[in-house]
Parts: sequence; structure tokens; C-alpha cells
Amino acid sequence: MKYIVLVGDGMADYPIEELGNRTPLEAARIPNMDFLAKYGSLGRVKTIPEGMSAGSDVANISILGYNPKQFYTGRGPLEAANLGIEMEGDDVAFRCNLVTVAEDKLIDYSSGHISSKEASLLIKFIDEKLGTQRIRFYPGVSYRHIMLVKRGVEEHLEDLECKPPHDIMGQSISKNLPKGQNAEIIIKLMRDSFKLLENHEINLVRVDLGENPANMLWLWGQGKKPNIPRFSDKYQLSGSIISAVDLIKGLGKILGLEVINVPGATGYYDTDYKGKAKAAIRVLEDKDFVFLHVEAPDEAGHNGDLREKITAIERFDHLVVGTILDAFKRKRNFRILLLPDHATPLSLRTHTKDIVPFVIFGKEIIGRGFLNYSEKEAEKSDLYFENGYELMDYFIKGQR
Repeated sequence: MKYIVLVGDGMADYPIEELGNRTPLEAARIPNMDFLAKYGSLGRVKTIPEGMSAGSDVANISILGYNPKQFYTGRGPLEAANLGIEMEGDDVAFRCNLVTVAEDKLIDYSSGHISSKEASLLIKFIDEKLGTQRIRFYPGVSYRHIMLVKRGVEEHLEDLECKPPHDIMGQSISKNLPKGQNAEIIIKLMRDSFKLLENHEINLVRVDLGENPANMLWLWGQGKKPNIPRFSDKYQLSGSIISAVDLIKGLGKILGLEVINVPGATGYYDTDYKGKAKAAIRVLEDKDFVFLHVEAPDEAGHNGDLREKITAIERFDHLVVGTILDAFKRKRNFRILLLPDHATPLSLRTHTKDIVPFVIFGKEIIGRGFLNYSEKEAEKSDLYFENGYELMDYFIKGQR
């Protein structure tokens, strides 16, 4: 049996007046996902447990079959794992965004989706100026980077309250700085980064070109090294993970899944959708399981861009879901699980804890005749998982 998980990050949304009170999923042309809903098993799942933040980290841990309340320690350590950063048990890793700020407001959580080349130069500059024997900065992809604090648990840094920058767009910086014991350590680093980056040559050029400067570090998503059982030990399946973002790839590495890097996979609107799908098909020649993640719909949600969100959903349907279906339609020994990890409503421009629709299609799955794949249609189904981490057991083992 071959198991294929397809995640359209942040696809779920709320009804939008401009779309005739339909959601982007309802308005988009998605014949392949609609086919899965008609001939597969449509349901709903709660990927974010009560009391936890609505992040892709928490949601994807759930989707992969692990209870976030038991295994989640923070976003930073997952991304650090993909960058090959070695962590000891008392180290704390922070997610480090390059952001745009002006007049005490956070203007852009991604600095205009700065290129990885420019960002790498800025992070290396920051490491030279602010790095110490205990504190180091590591470049990642685009605006997403890592700060590692050796022995950070000694100062309880993992317990700080740090807000994701995409949750406070347009809001006051001073009112949203980290809070808790020894928060001043992190706040000073953030403020010092602004002094260093504001007049950096790269940012002066970006301003001249009308682009948002990467003029401050925003530190958040901190945590200690997690201890999670390997996926192969839990499910007795060999597998791979395909994504453009460090978070998902790092989670895959921690779970012992092979990380497949696809040329042209960017984590943004211009990602190579079909390249990811073809890579998944190749993986399944030798392995039992593949987890394919596409970030683009989520980025459109954060940007409040309706057209791009619908376009991303349609490309996901045509180039990912359609390509996978074409490759497997003559085979019988496979199953597909398709879902968003969470909702990223355009009206809010951030993640929410809303229940999301999923569909399972393939061997031993009896079609239930639903009309389409959407939030509203899934509400008609009696198939529901309160604990998101139980969905993977159902998908693979047929057990609840």
C-alpha cells in the first residue's frame, strides 16, 4: 500500500462577500479535489488542540499522527533541525524573522519576501555583530531564520510569551514585545538589530527600489530540542517529506523521514507545484509514504490577497492533486489524504483554530457522494476527529 498526504497550507477560509458568500475553496476551480470528495470519504478534523496556538508546527505534528500536547516544544527547534543545527538539551532555538518596521509599527512580517541571498548576508552580518559564544544566528530561507541560545533554559527563555509577527501586522511593536522572566535579553537583541540593519547597504538599496527593508529581527517560536518517536517506528512505513519551508522539513528530519529538496520549490506563489508532485511519485517507487506540503495558499492568506489565494488553490488542485491522480488512477494499492493544516482567513490574515475539511480516497474507501471539497460540504459529514493526531491512524490503519 502507498500512502500519500497532500497538505495545502492555510487553504481553509471564511465566506467572503466578494465571492457571493463563498469561501476560496468553494469559488476556486478544483475538479480533482471535488473528485476525491465525491468518490472518497469527506470529513472534518481539529488539528489545533485546545489551549495551543494555531500554528503550522502544531497542526502538522497533529496531521503526522502525534499529539502536540505531548511532543511539541516550539517552532524554532523544528526549523533548526532542518538547518543541521545541533542542539543540546538545555539549548533554546528561536525562529528569527527579518521584518519591516516603521514608527513603532510592524509593517511586513517577511520584508517583502526578501530573497534568501540578501537575507543570508544580513543574518551573517548580525551574527558578526550580535553573536557571542552563547548566541548564534543561522540563515534559513527568505525571511525565516534561527537564533540559538546555548543553555537558554538557565534563563527560562523557552517560557517567554513571544508573538508571531504575522499576527501583529500593522500593530505597535512596543506593545507586542516578548514578555516574561528575562524577556529583556531578547528585547535588547531585537532593538539592537534595528540599529544595525536600518542603514545597512542592502536595506538602503531596497528602499531606493521601493521594496520593504529588512530592518529588524523578530524573535519568537522558541523551544527546546523535542523528543519524538520516529515515524517508521510508529507506523512501520518508510517515507519522505516534500516542502519548501524549514519547519516542515525539520519536522520530517526529526521523525526520520527523508527530506526531498525540489529545485524551484520556494515556499511562495512561484513554487514548482508540479515538480513537487513528480518528486512524490518518484519517492513512492521505493517508499511506502510521502507527505507533500505546499505553502502558497497560506502566504496569500497572510497577505490578504484573494486572487492569489484562489490561484494557489487552483494550482494545487491541477498541478499537485491532478498529477498524483493521473499517476495512480490505474493502480489500486494506494490512499490519498488531502487537507489544509489550518485555516488562514483572508479577513484576519493569520491562522485560526477552526476545524478543517479533509478527504481520504483510495483502496477500501467507499465513496459517499459529496458534491465538492469545501468547508460547507464537509459539515454535512458525520466523520469527525476531535483529536487531530488520530486521523493518521485512521488513514493508515483504519482505526479510530
